[in-house]
Amino acid sequence: MAPDPYSASGSGSAPEEAPVKVPSKDLKKKDEKKDEDFSEEDLALKQQLELYVERVQDSDPGLQKVALDSMRQEIRTSTSSMTSVPKPLKFLRPHYGTLKAYYETMEGSDLKKSLADILSVLAMTMSAEGERESLKYRLLGSEGDIGSWGHEYVRNLAGEIAQEYTKRQGEEAPIDDLMELVQQIVAFHMKHNAEYEAVDLLMEVEDLDLYLPGPDDMLVLDIAYMIYLKFEEYPSALQIALFLDNMQYVKQVFTSCGDLLRKKQFCYILARHGITFELDEEMAADDDDREALQEIINNTKLSEGYLTLARDIEVMEPKSPEDIYKAHLLDGRASAGASVDSARQNLAATFVNAFVNAGFGQDKLMTVPSEASSGGSSGNWLFKNKEHGKASAAASLGMILLWDVDSGLAQIDKYFHSNDNHVITGALLGVGIVNCGVKNDCDPALALLADYINKEDSSMRIGAIMGLGLAYAGSHNEQIRSILTPILNDNQAPLDVIAFTAISLGLVYVGSCNEEVAQAIIFTLMDRSESELGEPLTRFLPLGLGLLYLGKQESVEATAEVSKTFNEKIRKYCDMTLLSCAYAGTGNVLKVQHLLGQCAQHLEKAETHQGPAVLGIAMVAMAEELGLEMAIRSLEHLLQYGEQNIRRAVPLALGLLCISNPKVNVMDTLSRLSHDTDTEVAMAAVISLGLIGAGTNNARIAGMLRNLSSYYYKEASLLFCVRIAQGLVHLGKGLLTLAPYHSERFLLSPTALAGIVTLLHACLDMKAIILGKYHYVLYFLVLAMQPRMLLTVDENLKPLSVPVRVGQAVDVVGQAGRPKTITGFQTHSTPVLLAAGDRAELATEKYIPLSPILEGFVILKENPDYHEEN
Repeated sequence: MAPDPYSASGSGSAPEEAPVKVPSKDLKKKDEKKDEDFSEEDLALKQQLELYVERVQDSDPGLQKVALDSMRQEIRTSTSSMTSVPKPLKFLRPHYGTLKAYYETMEGSDLKKSLADILSVLAMTMSAEGERESLKYRLLGSEGDIGSWGHEYVRNLAGEIAQEYTKRQGEEAPIDDLMELVQQIVAFHMKHNAEYEAVDLLMEVEDLDLYLPGPDDMLVLDIAYMIYLKFEEYPSALQIALFLDNMQYVKQVFTSCGDLLRKKQFCYILARHGITFELDEEMAADDDDREALQEIINNTKLSEGYLTLARDIEVMEPKSPEDIYKAHLLDGRASAGASVDSARQNLAATFVNAFVNAGFGQDKLMTVPSEASSGGSSGNWLFKNKEHGKASAAASLGMILLWDVDSGLAQIDKYFHSNDNHVITGALLGVGIVNCGVKNDCDPALALLADYINKEDSSMRIGAIMGLGLAYAGSHNEQIRSILTPILNDNQAPLDVIAFTAISLGLVYVGSCNEEVAQAIIFTLMDRSESELGEPLTRFLPLGLGLLYLGKQESVEATAEVSKTFNEKIRKYCDMTLLSCAYAGTGNVLKVQHLLGQCAQHLEKAETHQGPAVLGIAMVAMAEELGLEMAIRSLEHLLQYGEQNIRRAVPLALGLLCISNPKVNVMDTLSRLSHDTDTEVAMAAVISLGLIGAGTNNARIAGMLRNLSSYYYKEASLLFCVRIAQGLVHLGKGLLTLAPYHSERFLLSPTALAGIVTLLHACLDMKAIILGKYHYVLYFLVLAMQPRMLLTVDENLKPLSVPVRVGQAVDVVGQAGRPKTITGFQTHSTPVLLAAGDRAELATEKYIPLSPILEGFVILKENPDYHEEN
């Protein structure tokens, strides 16, 4: 029967009034009044149910059975709106006590169990708080199907089980009967897409063999990995293996899967994650196959794929810095000052040119063919830069030829013959940049750079050291450790060389918890004199140490204890850096609170440790959307109440939270801060505008930066920052991203995060580092640069154009049925660009993708069941 819309309001409160002690006269009146509110059907139902209640108490078992069955039928078939109790339950309320009392007197039989079932359902709305009667009667009742009584009942039972479980644990009573019930409920939830409710219940009764507090998430993931493997969902298993950073698991995925094509897809996933991984006989038996797979892992095809995308989108035409500045759109005063050739502005143009043409292999400043300029190819632009500026200029060639190792090394080679040390420095760094993220069996970077590590000239040494750090980031390469660690112990080495060595070791061994490297850096920190600890570059030492533990949580504790013995000048800085690195990307709420606590202190003398604490909040909270939004709000508070050194770090933290993902509210905050009276805050805000817009070509940010360039036209250092930001917004002409997260924000690439964090730590002291002579730390961003593309390839790994739908991703976890996973989509043919938060799905049945997540390189195989429609 349909619920009567009018009755709920009138009678909803009536039954509750009944138990009040009133003279019988009033009761009669009330009864009459109550009956008037019911519709005909309701009255019939009510009388029917009252009849059943009498019949249940009849002495004839046959009558009892019929009555119980009819009553059960009524309860099960009743539908109710969300706001009111189902009719049968409502009408049976007054009889709950009667039935309970009768139940106690019944003989044990099937009928008694049936009545227990019904009482259990009635108890859902009737029993007093904390009595857990629903559960009591359920356990006494028949073993029937739980789900047939509906979701609400199952939910209610689950709640009571949790309470009962806690109570029994306290009394150490047996819990077997409860566990049987739990099994049924979990099965019901799993069947109805309510996985999270099932997990909640299992957590309450501490039964997920998986559920141990502490590293519980890891255990859940272990189980998920096993399940994926069992059902041959290998790509998903591989993603969990990478998330856990468990190389044994990765190996197991390769050995479990026999299909070569699928293995190629795994290799693409590994290459995107940026880890070094050597295949062996077990993982691929055939030598040729193994070589082909290793090539994919080594990312040798990245450049080719990227250029395929560029040609498809028709952006191969090189861009000059002027094309980016768009000075003609501004009014007179700014453009007038821009025509003057200053070394600082040329240096800015060098970076803009490098960022914009990154990976395209051609530009208008560095790779101009020799006919165009009489004095050899790129001589002209190179010498428009002063001293250390030449280093960044020469290195920019590496950025332009990014990932194209053969051609890159050939073009950089000419700089090695220069008699200017700065040019050689740049060439060394350029070699590192070209090899960044691409591995090669013959190790060209190591061969070229190793000879320069111990040269006299400290700038050349830094070029070679930083080059090795970029080329071998995340490779845990022993050779490099043996070359670089001695520098840390060398008392004669200048501080800047030592600082860059620590960072490079941190990058090469990122997230490895390597003891030897950690000890070398710790001893170096202990040996520093008071005056050296005050130097701006010293901040790289604790950071190098922190990178070793990136995302490794508790593993950092021993090192953190040691850091408490350091000189007080750097002790806290080290503590904050270690903590923020170790919990980066974990979303650990307690650590965020701890870091916020550090930022809340108002300190008398200028303390430096609050900067890394602010960055730490962003590093820890960037793990998921909700934490990210909350961190943004907390950072707003820090801006209002924090000391100056905190305010300088806040824009950088915002930049990290929304990197390559320009959220409007953050954009506005940074725009406001970019006009701040404190120049350090303004510079950080400008750089962060570049970071949040990195590679998006965001028109609004581009406009803001153009206006800033005219606003700051007389302030060289701020203008420099504006130019850098302009270069970042147009990174790779809008084809690249700096976001360290990939695979639908599930995996965090450790090397990418390390590169970004290194730059941000350098930005905590802009004047000394980026505006000083170490501007080439900007090239650490190359570690995070990745094409934001979806490139589909066929079984021979040749590009294959198919229609795909691209739209905003929708979270559909725990939704019933088959909900749409993207919204507001457009259909394009591949290759396509994916913005932050976008998801793609194939718009054709003709092919089957070998990876569930369409990002980067995806192999398609033909669908055997597909038939062309005529």
